Amino acid sequence: MVCNGTVTAPYSTHSPLSDAVGGSTAKVLADHLDLRTVGDLLYHFPRRYAERGELTRLAELPLDEHVTVVAEIADARVHTFNHGRGRRLEVTVTDGSGKLQLVFFGSAAHHHRRELLPGRRGMFAGKVSVFNRKMQLSHPAYQLLGEGEEDEGRRAAQAFADRLLPLYPACKQIESWKIAKAVDTVLDVLDAADWKGVGDPLPEELRRRQDLLPLPEALLGVHRPRTHQQLDAARERLKWDEAFVLQVALARRRRSTTQQRATPREPRQDGLLHDFDDRLPFTLTSGQRRVSEEIFAELATDHPMHRLLQGEVGSGKTLVALRAMLAVVDAGGQAALLAPTEVLAQQHHRSITSMMGDLAEGGLIGGADNGTKVALLTGSMGAPARRRALLELVSGEAGLVIGTHALIEDAVRFQDLGLVVVDEQHRFGVEQRDALRSKAERPPHLLVMTATPIPRTVAMTVFGDLETSVLDELPAGRSPIASHVVPAADKPHFLERAWARVREEVNAGHQAYVVCPRIGDEPAGGQARAAARSDGEPADSADDGAPAGSGDDRRPPLAVLDVAAHLAEGPLAGLRVAVLHGRMAPDDKDDVMRRFASGDVDVLVATTVIEVGVNVPNATAMVIMDADRFGVSQLHQLRGRVGRGSAPGLCLLVSEAHEASAARARLDAVARTLDGFELSRIDLEQRREGDVLGQAQSGGRSSLRVLTVVEDEELIAEARTAATELIARDPELDGEPDLRIALDALLDAERESYLDKG
Repeated sequence: MVCNGTVTAPYSTHSPLSDAVGGSTAKVLADHLDLRTVGDLLYHFPRRYAERGELTRLAELPLDEHVTVVAEIADARVHTFNHGRGRRLEVTVTDGSGKLQLVFFGSAAHHHRRELLPGRRGMFAGKVSVFNRKMQLSHPAYQLLGEGEEDEGRRAAQAFADRLLPLYPACKQIESWKIAKAVDTVLDVLDAADWKGVGDPLPEELRRRQDLLPLPEALLGVHRPRTHQQLDAARERLKWDEAFVLQVALARRRRSTTQQRATPREPRQDGLLHDFDDRLPFTLTSGQRRVSEEIFAELATDHPMHRLLQGEVGSGKTLVALRAMLAVVDAGGQAALLAPTEVLAQQHHRSITSMMGDLAEGGLIGGADNGTKVALLTGSMGAPARRRALLELVSGEAGLVIGTHALIEDAVRFQDLGLVVVDEQHRFGVEQRDALRSKAERPPHLLVMTATPIPRTVAMTVFGDLETSVLDELPAGRSPIASHVVPAADKPHFLERAWARVREEVNAGHQAYVVCPRIGDEPAGGQARAAARSDGEPADSADDGAPAGSGDDRRPPLAVLDVAAHLAEGPLAGLRVAVLHGRMAPDDKDDVMRRFASGDVDVLVATTVIEVGVNVPNATAMVIMDADRFGVSQLHQLRGRVGRGSAPGLCLLVSEAHEASAARARLDAVARTLDGFELSRIDLEQRREGDVLGQAQSGGRSSLRVLTVVEDEELIAEARTAATELIARDPELDGEPDLRIALDALLDAERESYLDKG
């Protein structure tokens, strides 16, 4: 389009893709890659780049993932089968480090044989699988490079010769080179129109100070790089965009928090906290004392504390949280601990009342003078117990309450709610937290706990609106845990030995867990994962940390009910075996946990319902079945259930994953180290960050496309400082309209709620 002699873009970054690339291509991009606008496509960056003469390392291909490789054809042969009626073309491609087999069946075999000649080089796209222990692509899409008379072939060869060749995240419905063609169409029009309609979110002064490229040059450089230097400069600029926009969102959130007013809560001398500390049979670690002082200092201020407390499994987070709750009770307020499951809520209630002794019996005969009541509120409680708990809360008799989602119901009222503690924060939605916090006249203080270690940069990025405290040392007396991978498919006798080890632990007077990804008697796929759980308990399936697509063509995950029956009749016959899962009635779950804790059960076969909070010091062994279907952090959490007493712990990770797969690499990493922070880094490096402002996991769209929170620590810190300075002088961003637009795009309704998690 030409206006007054100037070319203007017929579309902007907000225009639908169908305006730019046509309806059929736009539909495929929207349905399978969630790319719906011109801006979505512009920010769908290449996964990597191929160079002229470079052959992709085939030895590093991930199983069960769609890939695009650049390789040279070494051999091509047609085989017959089924008495000559079937045809199979096997093509071997190589890069010097490894080989990959391409397989075509049926009548098309001879057609592909005429094109796929030894010595030719091409791009091949498909899903990596293993057959007869060989890596292969079945019926891959391909485009040959460097030869051919067709215009498309010449253009591809020229592009390959002239510049780095972008390889885009793709899927089986649309290959990388088709995405590249669509991107080129968009870039050509925008470049001709001098990039009208593409706003720059980075303030000009900041861009100059950091010596960053203008946005149009960065977008051209990342999609059409001529040199590695040009690509590096483009990526540096785009990393700054992502880091800065996100940090501005977090800075606005922090500023909003500081504008609120809370009631200061200072513990009184010789009060409940003092008496509790005097009765502790052990000495607090230096980390527990340091973090407690950080929390007490913030509780004493007149704006609400927003603090993230993270630490290793077993580092004593619950004790630190309890001391904060007691300090609030000393100051005349009440504290609520929100737990994700009834099993965990009941476990917290038992352990807290046990630690407090008569201090948890305030107002009762025999109760301590400084004591208070500790109420429990869950969805399965009977009407009389529920009425009693509600009355104790509204009257102020109960200074502490531990509960599940039942705490947020309308009928629940507090006399003076001063502190909300959220355990395992990732299990709750923002609405649930806000519903509990809204039960206070003034915003209560907030302490969020997680046993999933988070690297500093992730905490600064994902939880940038929260101050962070870290417990990085274990209390005295915790025992080491030995972890081993059991390759059940390759070495079935290893699995037999695993059950023998469990029996040895039981014979020595200890107990064991066996963990399975699902319950049983339910669909093994999405329906099982989506099944409702009473009282807000999460679905008992492995988390989404397993590789994308890994469950498509494998057997169903092993189930608790099936495995428990097999063990009781076979390898563990004669031992006392019980099951625990999310579909059991709450009273039944509590009964099983009580019997296991008291030693009346030898082996507990369970889902991930035992992942957090369950504390049975006599349990020394854990066998995790189908361990490759769990994420690294979840495996680390589960492993933390053993080795909690004086005897050493043992964790066996049973898997049928191929030894060359990414899933097996994750398991090997878990077996190598007990350092949760190191594992979280490995997890991020393998899965990337997912969507830091939403629930999407690896394989889906992410609000982080080039920024890597593990590697870009210095850049993120600088962006945080710049964002804080900008919000201090221009909180409404009146002088930065393009930045406001970028924030609106980043903070859609779902992501804004996620950001609001604090």
